Amino acid sequence: MKRRKTDYLWIGVFAVLVAFAIPWFLWGDAATVLGLPVWLWWHIGWMVIASLAFALFSRGAWDRLMHVDPEEVGFDG
Repeated sequence: MKRRKTDYLWIGVFAVLVAFAIPWFLWGDAATVLGLPVWLWWHIGWMVIASLAFALFSRGAWDRLMHVDPEEVGFDG
């Protein structure tokens, strides 16, 4: 199976998502913003970023890697 450049890009994106999922650099930091710890804001923001990345991934790369024809499953985009 021949990989496209976009496949390698997605591998890199998901590696970064995993690497920064746990904010090691914020451990022991007691700072708060709007009443919540900074590390919790980090997780909230990171889940938003991860959700957006997965939404983009599922709109093209997923179908191609799973050998699904978008027209067969009713995808119009």
